[in-house]
Amino acid sequence: MQKTIKTEVVVVGGGPGGYAAAFYAADMGKKVILVDKDEKLGGVCLNRGCIPSKALLNATKVLLDAKKSEDRGISFAGSPKIDLDGLRDWKNGVISKLSQGIAGLAKKRQVQVISGRGYFESSTQLRVETSSGQQLIDFDTAILAVGSRPALPSLFDLGNPRIMTSTEALDIPEIPETLLVVGGGYIGMELSTVYSALGSQVTVVEAADTILAGADADLTRPVMAYAKNHFKEVRLGAKVLKMSTSKKQIKVTMEYQGKSLEESYDRVLVSVGRVPNSQDLGLKNTKVTLSDKGYVVVDAKQQTTDPNFYAIGDISGGVLLAHKASREARIAVDALLGENPIPMSDVVIPAVVFTNPEVAWCGLTETDAKTKGIAIKVAKFPWSANGRALTFDKPEGLTKIIADPVTERVLGVGIVGAGAGDLISEAVLAIEMGATVKDMAMAVHPHPTLAETMMEAAEVYYGHCTHS
Repeated sequence: MQKTIKTEVVVVGGGPGGYAAAFYAADMGKKVILVDKDEKLGGVCLNRGCIPSKALLNATKVLLDAKKSEDRGISFAGSPKIDLDGLRDWKNGVISKLSQGIAGLAKKRQVQVISGRGYFESSTQLRVETSSGQQLIDFDTAILAVGSRPALPSLFDLGNPRIMTSTEALDIPEIPETLLVVGGGYIGMELSTVYSALGSQVTVVEAADTILAGADADLTRPVMAYAKNHFKEVRLGAKVLKMSTSKKQIKVTMEYQGKSLEESYDRVLVSVGRVPNSQDLGLKNTKVTLSDKGYVVVDAKQQTTDPNFYAIGDISGGVLLAHKASREARIAVDALLGENPIPMSDVVIPAVVFTNPEVAWCGLTETDAKTKGIAIKVAKFPWSANGRALTFDKPEGLTKIIADPVTERVLGVGIVGAGAGDLISEAVLAIEMGATVKDMAMAVHPHPTLAETMMEAAEVYYGHCTHS
């Protein structure tokens, strides 16, 4: 047994919430130890989620652009050759570079990093199982940032490697001829885009009557149009009833349009949500309370029912987004420093789906406004009237502004189109600052850019948009 070490703050989990909390606490003068079960920092987002998926989406976008370039008078002879080992190596190189950068930042801040699985012995002591043995850490405050993992219901858990979660799918073990994707949410649609571009015949099944739940229908419509043109099929209102191994394929029984279908696929990707990593942490030895679904219960300052513990990111529930975890890291550290931070309920959190085209929104959605009976006025600008979108050959986009009809304050913004994820930040700032539609209309945007669509949507609101 190694000697017990002491610290003011111990952060368990090295993802975008965990390392942000550790770094900020260190910047504020606290002695910090960061514990993560993986050798590489960055958590799921960097190692098995956000970054690898975006790298693959960017790589496969080249294939799509090359095919479409014939319409622009540019053709490439022959079919592209895909080297999966090379693609994986490039993707892993991106991950390694970012992970090493985080490790370097931790060292410069004198944040001690310990690789191992943490287990709480009490509300003031953490035991870490490392490769060299056990390490005990006495702490004043703990920040839980252990994240979540892909859900794999027992119906799909056959122990067959041909049934994948996002973790396995991002390693691109092969390019299956046929791929069934169960779930039409963020992850399912993004990975469907990757595999279809690589050459797989992709079938998406979604139990709901729409893809990308949470986004307004006019934003998901172009994504659905793309899917219908590039995937084999998208089945809404479909339910998988049974899976079984059949030689080198997976036999799937599903219910769709009142009929029972039995089909076989080379591989299946299960993307039906995520579950919190709240088990086997020793939380029973603390005063931390878990919800019925296993999330850590927190208050507006991210503090748990144990005064020594804070929880941030996926483990604390809500929307499971990396940037939400990073913001909660600030809130938790400010709280433990005795500050009075702005609660997450007052923070605008944008959502981005990196499909083709991208979808992004923030603030109030049109759907939520109708459900809650909130009076709104909506203005939309089609990208078919935007010069930059046409030069990109991406006219299917749309920018919409949702505003209070009395005060004209911007309540929400939705964007679908190329680079929507990069454009949405202007909207976040506008809502955070209490900007009006007039403010957005009067702000000069450079021409020709996609950002102009925000200004022109604002002009549509007043009925005098130049290009609409």
